[in-house]
Amino acid sequence: MSVTKGLVAGAAGTVALNLTTYGDMLLRGRGSSDMPAQVADRFVERAGLDLGDEETTSHREQAVGALLGHVTGLGVGAAYGLLLRRRGALPDWVAGPLLGAAAMASSDLPATVLGVTDPTAWDRISWVSDIVPHLVYGFTTASVYQALR
Repeated sequence: MSVTKGLVAGAAGTVALNLTTYGDMLLRGRGSSDMPAQVADRFVERAGLDLGDEETTSHREQAVGALLGHVTGLGVGAAYGLLLRRRGALPDWVAGPLLGAAAMASSDLPATVLGVTDPTAWDRISWVSDIVPHLVYGFTTASVYQALR
């Protein structure tokens, strides 16, 4: 039951992260990140998969990138539920940043290892653009999980 609550909380957190990201894109007039599609491209390349012609492959990589983001959000929420199965939920002010950091690491670490990005080269705006939506994810996930208890 706690894993299911974690999945639901992670889904809510993922929606909140996406709303925050798209709101930032709207406010600043910036384009979407191509990092998820690039990560998918590297995975596909390493696995030796053929996703079709160049255009079809590009579309499928975008889809895989988006799906990986959803899997990350749901997975972090489910893991939180699983970890808390035997103990009470952490206070939101503790769980929010921890969940946000876990989700951020789950997406940024593979991208870094695959050579898609180098966080040491990010400027302040890039860091804020990554941290803020993940904090929103974390606080939303923690709050929804707490509400479901």
